[in-house]
Amino acid sequence: MYAVFKRELFSLLNSLMAYMTIGVFLLALGLLLWVFPDTSVLEYGYAELNGFFSLAPFLFMFLIPAITMRSFAEERREGTYILLATRPLTVWQIVLAKYFSCLVLVLFALLPTLIYYYTIAQLGFPKGNVDGGAVAGAYIGLLLLGSCFAAIGVFASAITKNQVVAFAIAVFSCFISYNGFEALSKLFALQFAEGILLGLSVNEHYQSIGRGVLDTRDLVYFISFSAVFLGLTKLLIGGRKW
Repeated sequence: MYAVFKRELFSLLNSLMAYMTIGVFLLALGLLLWVFPDTSVLEYGYAELNGFFSLAPFLFMFLIPAITMRSFAEERREGTYILLATRPLTVWQIVLAKYFSCLVLVLFALLPTLIYYYTIAQLGFPKGNVDGGAVAGAYIGLLLLGSCFAAIGVFASAITKNQVVAFAIAVFSCFISYNGFEALSKLFALQFAEGILLGLSVNEHYQSIGRGVLDTRDLVYFISFSAVFLGLTKLLIGGRKW
């Protein structure tokens, strides 16, 4: 499994598309957070990163599918998955190796954003007047959110041989999982199930962790959500292996 993980990770790191995607993500986030007046931290006047953690999930909806779209789609299109399937590896090991390699790249994309925390701490009055616990909790929530989107992206890549189609399916699925259930809960006809729908919403659990409170229910939700999509990927890939 480690050999496949290392191969996938180095393949992503050697891909120009990965660097372009991460670069666009950081550029868009920087512009939204520091330049555009409607979302600028400087215009907001408070030493906090709520704007960053509110904007990042929507950018994740495009960043992560762009990273994961080649996971299985490219292997199947080029016929190299046959060689991978003949190795002494279980389907779970193949799926998890690809999943964790994409997740590591998401972590690499987040690391440069730590400079935002340092900048806000320096701009605060007095210096360092930032709620570090809330920021740490929000970063954990963002990583958990990224793990869910990565699981969706890997699943979408297993559906089709076309990377563009995999990207589109993943973006749509990420958007629905993040905002869809919450939007449904506000419909008049479904208000009786509001509690259930909100409990299924990724955004609801992400906001809960973003407040700096690590609730076991939120952790179980994110782990279960990722496990469901990885399990579906395993079923898809396992059914085609032979």
